[in-house]
Order: sequence, then C-alpha cells, then structure tokens
Amino acid sequence: MNIVWGFAVTAATTAVAVTALLLVRRRAPEDGFFTDGDRAAGVFGVLATGFSVILGFIIFLAFASYDQSRIGAEQEALIVVQQVENAQFLPPTAAKALTGELVCYGRSVVNGEWPRLRAGSQGDAINPWGVAMFRTLQGVHPETDTQQSAYDKWREQTSAREEARLDRVHGAAGVIPTPLWIVLLFIAAVIFVFTLFFADRSERPLVQGLLIGSVISVMTVLLLLLNGLDDPYHGGVGGLQPTAMERSLRMVDEALGAIGADVQLPCNAAGEPV
Repeated sequence: MNIVWGFAVTAATTAVAVTALLLVRRRAPEDGFFTDGDRAAGVFGVLATGFSVILGFIIFLAFASYDQSRIGAEQEALIVVQQVENAQFLPPTAAKALTGELVCYGRSVVNGEWPRLRAGSQGDAINPWGVAMFRTLQGVHPETDTQQSAYDKWREQTSAREEARLDRVHGAAGVIPTPLWIVLLFIAAVIFVFTLFFADRSERPLVQGLLIGSVISVMTVLLLLLNGLDDPYHGGVGGLQPTAMERSLRMVDEALGAIGADVQLPCNAAGEPV
C-alpha cells in the first residue's frame, strides 16, 4: 500500500475519533456514563476479542492467497528459463521459434499482464504467446531420442508453467468477499461507538484522546493491512512486482548470447507482436 496514503487515512480516522470523544466528553457526567466500569470493560473486551479473532483469521487467509501469488510468479519465471534451455534440444527450426516466443511470453507478462493485474482488468484472459508456443509445438516431430526426451519434458514444463501462472493470477481477484468486509466494518463501528461512552470529564483530555485514539488507529492499520494483502498487485510498499520474470529475461538474454544463439524475436520490447 502507499505509505503516505495509509498514514493519511490512519491520521484522519484517529483525529475524527478523538474529536468525537472530546465532544461527547463535554456533556459526559463525572466518572463517565458507566456506573460499573468493570462490567463495561468486560463487554468491551468481548467486542475487541471478537473483532481481533475474525480479523486475524481473515488476514491469515489473505496472506495465504498473497503468498500463493508470489510463489506462482517466481515459479513461472523459473520455468521460463528452464524451457529456454530445454528448447535448445529440439529440432533447430522449432528451437529458435519456441525460444523467441518464450522471451515474448516473459515480456508480455512484465509489460502487459502485470499492469492489467494491478488495474484489476486481467480477468481470465490467456497469454497469446502461450497459444503461439502451442501452435509451434504442434509442428514439431522429434527425430532422435534426445529430441523426443526434450519434447516430452517441454510438455511437462508447459503444464507446470500454466499452473504457476494460474496461481499468480488467482490473487488479483481478491479472496475476501464483500459480506466479510461489511461485518468487519460493522464491528469496528460498534467498537467506536462503545468507546465513546468511556468519555469522562474528570479525566484530562489527553488521556481521553489516547484512550480512543489508540484503539481506532490500531483497527485502521489492521484493516489497511488486510486491504493490501487482498490486493497483492497494488502499487506501493508490499505490492508484488514482476521482479522474478525480469530477472529470468536477463538470464535468458545472457545465456543466449553466451551460446551464440541467433534468435529472431517476433515481438517488441513490450511483448507485443511485430
């Protein structure tokens, strides 16, 4: 999440909560609205515990989805490098074509799919270079044992790459349904209103402000954290970046240059067909 934006939201909600409590405090009786402070504290503990348990469970769920997307992106990038190596053992014409299409696949992930994931517009769209590689592979007819082995291995790697891609794309849709957000916000609002009734004119304003400010600021930060985990491709701190695929593309370029492979890429730097 954007640190500045998150700090601004936390500061704003805390300021509103403190202001509201100080306004209520003006008309609050001595020793507060509750005649039995221990009983009120017990009820507040139940509310806070319920909120923290639900929020903790949902954060764990969101982090699992976030981590699945991260691992999928890294695994996909690794398999691209492995497939480039494996392609060199296929028939020469197919090797050059598949190598070029793999590089274009990686470029399209970095420059095409990643921005769409961040914008939430990727959906179920397939990668066009995956289709291009499938068509190229249809025309491959292994003639030696080495080529046959490379052909079989390529198909296994393709399946693994597609699974990794699905893991990467899965997190973009978010895993927290709207009803859960409604429940969390409702409980947070109930805790906020309940805390207002702890207003006490006999206490200093600083103490009263600290009482509600600490509660509201912590709840706000946790909700912002949950929002960031539920949207792993957001811009800012903690958002997933195509670092692994960019590293793989650099490795492929260096490896192809080292072996002197002459590959004509059917795409531009952004991974778009030319």
